[in-house]
Amino acid sequence: MANFNFNKVMLGGRLTADPENRQTETGISVTRFTIAVNRRYSKDSSQQQADFFNITAWRATADFVSKFFKKGSSIFVVGTIQNRTWTDNDGNKRYATDIVADEVSFVDSRGENSAAGQYTPDSYEPSFSTSAADAPKFEEIKGDEDLPF
Repeated sequence: MANFNFNKVMLGGRLTADPENRQTETGISVTRFTIAVNRRYSKDSSQQQADFFNITAWRATADFVSKFFKKGSSIFVVGTIQNRTWTDNDGNKRYATDIVADEVSFVDSRGENSAAGQYTPDSYEPSFSTSAADAPKFEEIKGDEDLPF
């Protein structure tokens, strides 16, 4: 492909602080937060290491994050990577890499995290049984010739 461009990131981690929700001058919601994502253990290191990612969410996604997520909440983010450059007050050129969230999802169940536990959906929550006695009874078919299709 001569003109192939693809920018997509998926991250799962925990919020390092409560999300900061603000409004732009035109009234658009923007929420910024940082998540910590643990690295896999390496053979050389016995201590867990983490990477920290700055996330920006806009509009309805921003409102959703600020309403339902708190420090320590597990979160799954799908978005794009953006690089920013600016000149600071001392004249130095500065760079930052951010994730712009397109989708945000819960990871914890309601009981696993105090922040996630505050969410009380009105939706149906099915319960599943793992008991063999509760399983449906099926007729055993011995050969392929007995199959109804």
